[in-house]
Amino acid sequence: MSKKQFGYIGAAPTQSFGNLSAKHNPINATSNIEYLVIAGGGAGGFNNAGGGGAGGYRTSFGTGDISGRLSAVESDLSFQSGKSFTVTVGAGGTASTSGGSNGSDSVFSSITSTGGGKGGSNNNGVGSDGGSGGGAAAGNGAAGSGTAAQGFDGETGGSGGVGGGGGGAGEAGGTDGTRAGGDGLSSSITGTAVTRGGGGSGANASVAGGDGGGGAGSSSSNNTNGSAGTANTGGGGGGGSSYNGDGGNGGSGIVILRTKAVLSVGSGLTYTRSKVGNDTVYSFTAGTGTVTVNG
Repeated sequence: MSKKQFGYIGAAPTQSFGNLSAKHNPINATSNIEYLVIAGGGAGGFNNAGGGGAGGYRTSFGTGDISGRLSAVESDLSFQSGKSFTVTVGAGGTASTSGGSNGSDSVFSSITSTGGGKGGSNNNGVGSDGGSGGGAAAGNGAAGSGTAAQGFDGETGGSGGVGGGGGGAGEAGGTDGTRAGGDGLSSSITGTAVTRGGGGSGANASVAGGDGGGGAGSSSSNNTNGSAGTANTGGGGGGGSSYNGDGGNGGSGIVILRTKAVLSVGSGLTYTRSKVGNDTVYSFTAGTGTVTVNG
């Protein structure tokens, strides 16, 4: 019998055994990653100051959540096994007598959330643009603008030394009352509903910060400081009072990833890991570094 009788014309057939295939290549497997990326909040301003805006808020988690500025959730990111990406957790802005600073950006691969805008300082001081805009200082200063699909605008300043509230991920500064920081948004990506991304409140009104980690504005007493935004919420800092009241620092951001894949986390990042059903949740709370997908 000729050996040619056992040959095949064209490609050899693929052998399958249940769900296993001889052509299966695990190296080419892809994994989806859901995310919540919040930048650092802006610092509250100095002297009759506005509250800091919340850090930009972006998410793809689709179980009842919404993204910043009440936008639709974004698309998950997909990675092949062996691929790496960068994670950076943005720091909150630092308050100072020179007016403080915006929060720093947070990053997950191609997703960047913009740091919150600082509050305006001194009379007529302008709030800065950011993920959410900073509130203006007392007087006629303009409020900072938020970023599309990340956060809302801050509030303009008022008379009597009262500063404007910083914008939040879920509403503009001043929405819940004059000088109040805007509220943030709730996410259940970790398996538990948590509100983050609140704006800091303006000075001299003794108003609590926006829900989601926003810092309270100062009281009307001279030389009173605003409160800091809460760490890992991206909350804005509260504005400082007249006669050299300093603002509160902005709260640091956070990056949360939820996936069925195993992730290898490089040096430079602080994180925790937990299980929610069949998913693993990685919550990054500080630093910057490289993360690799292991399939």
